[in-house]
Amino acid sequence: MITKGQTYIIGEIGQNHNGSVDIAKLIVELIARPVHEDVFGLDLKPMNAVKMTRRDLNEEFTNTQMNRPYENANSFGKTYGEHRAFLELDDDAHFEVYKFAKDKGLDFVETLCAKGCLSMLKLFTPDYLKVASRDLTNLPLLASMAETKIPIILSTGMAGKKELDDALEAITHYHDEISILHCVSQYPTHPGNLNLNTIRYLKKHYGQYRIGFSDHTIGISAPAIAVGMGAEIIEKHITIDRHMKGTDQPGSLGPDGVNRMVRDIRMVEHWLGTEDIYIDKSVAGSKEKLERSIASKYEIKAGEVITKDKIHMLSPGNGFKWAQNDMIIGHKAIKDIPANEIIYQNLID
Repeated sequence: MITKGQTYIIGEIGQNHNGSVDIAKLIVELIARPVHEDVFGLDLKPMNAVKMTRRDLNEEFTNTQMNRPYENANSFGKTYGEHRAFLELDDDAHFEVYKFAKDKGLDFVETLCAKGCLSMLKLFTPDYLKVASRDLTNLPLLASMAETKIPIILSTGMAGKKELDDALEAITHYHDEISILHCVSQYPTHPGNLNLNTIRYLKKHYGQYRIGFSDHTIGISAPAIAVGMGAEIIEKHITIDRHMKGTDQPGSLGPDGVNRMVRDIRMVEHWLGTEDIYIDKSVAGSKEKLERSIASKYEIKAGEVITKDKIHMLSPGNGFKWAQNDMIIGHKAIKDIPANEIIYQNLID
């Protein structure tokens, strides 16, 4: 489950299973794979959850849409309806992947696209229900999902403020265990359209909910930046092979991308630290070696009064700082001080 202080990373299978439970399980294995940082020898927490999507084709598209020809490089049927039917896994298949994910220590998130899909809940209870961006205005569906009392994650990819507020009103009639993900429903999302500052807006105006980011950009940078901006949840499409047949495959992360994205997100968690400024104990050695101290500019004889023109700053940094020059200027050397050496306390009166 989502815990404070740690980014909750969801690997979205979507339709990248290509209608195969075995491929879905391979993606689950990839999502559960451990992550290691080599330079500092850190074992980092892998992804937290896997997400699948369940559709009811009787509540999906019009007959016209379902019967239209759909023959292209990514088609799994002659019509769009046949294509969608090929890619749809039934309740039992979802249950099988759910059990597999649980055995791998992952949470399970389920996107339900129709009231008819709620039949799945007779077999198992997902940790979270996800509302796809296109269904944010499907208020009857949202009410039915909320009535289950299972925590809900919303994506805002096709929503403005009114659509979001209406959705929240429908859900909060039953519960307020809600997370909101900034999202742009453009696949892939153009850099000029991403507007990550929406995360700050959501945290400011909807701070009673968890705020996150569902990413459709190419690459791994945007999720790490989103975490730096306060996102508590990251969702990203995952596949075992970006060159497989399917419209979502090229914009998804393959094995190497998954490892690098999770590594970077977990490193951001380390980087953020606390809201303070201080000298970290890890820099003590560098501070002493590299910082500068007050030093003699010329040779200073014993008994000679030290003046400002006789000093400058040199490393190492274990002597007086310039802000302490009154501890040296006007004082006498009690022994000879060679040129270009640090002036320590034992060298002056």
